[in-house]
This record gives sequence, structure tokens and C-alpha cells, in this order.
Amino acid sequence: MHRVVIVGGGFGGLYAAKALRGAPVEVTLVDRRNFHLFQPLLYQVATGSLSPGEIAAPLRSLLASQKNVRVLLGEAADLDSQGRLLILAGDAAVPYDTLIVAAGARNHYFAHPDWCVDAPGLKSIEDATAIRHKILYAFEAAEREPDPARRRAWLTFVIVGAGPTGVELAGALAEIANDTLRNDFRSIHPEESRILLLEGSPRVLPTFPEALSAAAERSLVQLGVGPRTGVRVTAIDADGVTLESAQGTERIEANTTIWAAGVTTSELAQVLEQRAGATLDRQRRVIVGADLSVPGHPEILVIGDMAHCEQARFEQGQSSGDRTPLPGVAPVAMQQGRYAARSILARLRGATPRRFRYRDKGNLAVIGRAAAVVDFGKFRFHGLPAWLLWLFVHLLYLAQFRNRVLVFIRWGFQYLTFDRGARLITGVTPRE
Repeated sequence: MHRVVIVGGGFGGLYAAKALRGAPVEVTLVDRRNFHLFQPLLYQVATGSLSPGEIAAPLRSLLASQKNVRVLLGEAADLDSQGRLLILAGDAAVPYDTLIVAAGARNHYFAHPDWCVDAPGLKSIEDATAIRHKILYAFEAAEREPDPARRRAWLTFVIVGAGPTGVELAGALAEIANDTLRNDFRSIHPEESRILLLEGSPRVLPTFPEALSAAAERSLVQLGVGPRTGVRVTAIDADGVTLESAQGTERIEANTTIWAAGVTTSELAQVLEQRAGATLDRQRRVIVGADLSVPGHPEILVIGDMAHCEQARFEQGQSSGDRTPLPGVAPVAMQQGRYAARSILARLRGATPRRFRYRDKGNLAVIGRAAAVVDFGKFRFHGLPAWLLWLFVHLLYLAQFRNRVLVFIRWGFQYLTFDRGARLITGVTPRE
């Protein structure tokens, strides 16, 4: 039997494994976690709307009916490309005939890795629960703080990066302050919180059309968020953020900073560079061929956030000739996972796989209650219709039916009551 090893149980890896159902291959899925995580809703765990178990599902449960798939809990540490062995931490080796690498991405702080201590990013359940702790603890600390200046610092929240994750976090945080916690405290007024969204580009949601970015910014302002565009963060510490703008250097005193400004690939990209001669781009993504393989190694396919896959940009059905790397979003990983499975089966039949072609299904971002933006190329809209579509799409792509039902009930209850039932402070309380 042809042995297929998949590294990573995210969108790309899971969809590849599912697409090989019933195929004459042996599939081994390796992941450092025993669950598939629906990352687009991580920000709702970070803001107390959902619990981790509602956006995650055990990989063994998801693949239990596929008898040609086994799941291994382990971390890919090295690669023997000549012997076709994937080396796991602890020196265990998994042989393969085809290797699919879908190890995803991690937070990237550019030249300042030390910032992660005071400005956590959002890529895992651990990140989400740490941010939830940080946000909710800030209100608790402000409640007992007698000094007005220090209280103001506790009630100042800074989010670095105004892409979809930053915008969604800012909107959810504003709803927490304005509605969820409005009547919970006696010494503070949560609705007076200062929420700042910092972005180096000239506008929020820079990957969206300008009109939708403007609509998103208006919605943020209505919620009480202060977008600051064209600024560059130069320092982050436990007491605040230093930034530079056209007006000069500015210091913002804030005890809560969240990072949403950048990601980089898994450490496996460097392993592929060293062991398989892969070429990496500036974002440390693996540059792949038209069939998603590493040049010189057709048996190694790289998909999802790790892959630098160029494709002509299409506008109104016509190719503009502008080739640009596909974004690191869930629809890209899903389609690449299915393609990788079809490519393997084509090779087993002795056929040459067709080149991968991404079908752009549009971009969505939610700002808050009844406020979202949708870009479908020709069709672009915002407001309530966009929000309803966002809800439907995210429910549809949750991995298990149980999760869809639970999340639907949670959202319905939250819409009616403004309550966020998962606002629990867990973990170690930071020192003040």
C-alpha cells in the first residue's frame, strides 16, 4: 500500500485525509495536538463568547470511520528526505511514500520576539485562554485600583494589527465593555474603556477593497474603538506601547496589549529547507511548484499557511497577469488539501496531476453585532446581510454537527442577552 503521511490536523491536513477516504493508500496523520481547531473563531474564545471545546473536535473522532487512516499524537522534528522518513520528537520515525506538510503558522513578532511576553498573539487555544485571562483580569484589577491614572491604564486595551483578526478582536472587546460588563462592576464603568487598534497600513483591513475598509472603520468607531492607521510600533512592555507616526513618537500607557500583526510558518519550513533543499520566501513560507510539491521532491507536498503558492489574480473573470502568493486563509488550505489527495491518486494511476488552481470564494470579516464586510469580487456589501452570511459560513465549516448546534445556541443566546457565558479567568494571575 502507498504510504501517505500528513503533518498537521488543521484545515489542510484534515481535508486531505478526508479526501483519501476509501483510496488504496495507508494514511498516517501526525499532529502535536489531538484535536482539529477551527481557528477563525479563536477570537470568540479569547473574548468569552465560546468555550474551547465548541470550536475544536478530536481528530480520532473526525476520522474514526476511515479505516485507512491512523492518527499519531506527536511533533514532527526532522526529516530524512533520502530515506523518506519523518522523524518525530523522541526519535521515532514514520516512513512515507508521499509526505503532505500542513503544519500551519505561528505568531511572528518580526525582530522583537521578546514582545510575546507582554503582547500575546492568537494562534492556539492556549493563546486564546491567555488573552481571555488578560482581558477579564484587567477589568477586575481596575475595579480595585484607587489611583485614577493606573485605573485608566488597566482600562486601556491596545490591539496591534488591523487585519481580520485584529478587527474582530477589537469589535468583540468593545461589545464586552459596552454591553456584557456594563452592570457588573461598582467602582468602574467598563463602557469608558479605551480600545485602540493600531495598523501600519493607511487603512484597516488592508487586504479588502477600500470601500469595505472604510465601512469597517465606521462600524468600529460606532462601537467605541479608536483605529490608528499609518503608525509603527517600536516598543512593547508590560506598561504600554511606544509608537511612531507622522506626528512623532507617542507613548500609550496600557496594561493590556494583544498582538495581531503578523505570523510566520512552522519550524518545519526550515527543516524542509535544510533537508530537502526547499526555497523559502521572506515570510519563511516554502515556495512550491504548480502541483504544490517541493522542487526536486515530487513526493513532498506543502499546503496551507506554510506554502508560497503563486497564482494569477483574477478580476471580473479575467486574469490580470499579476501573480501573487495565495493568502494563508482556511479556504486556501481546504482546497489545497483536497487537491493534494487527488494529486496522489492521479500519480498512482500513472497520470500527471493538473496544476493547482484556487477558486476564490471571497473574504469575510465581522466587526460586531449586525456589522460585517464581505468581498466576493463583483459583489461587495456590508452591514446586516454580510453579518448573517458570516454566521452561516462559519457554522457550515465547523468540523462536527455537535459543534454547529452548540455554537448556534450560544450565538442566539448572546444575541438576545449580550451575555458571554465563557468569560472565565483561568490560569496563573499575573503580577501587577
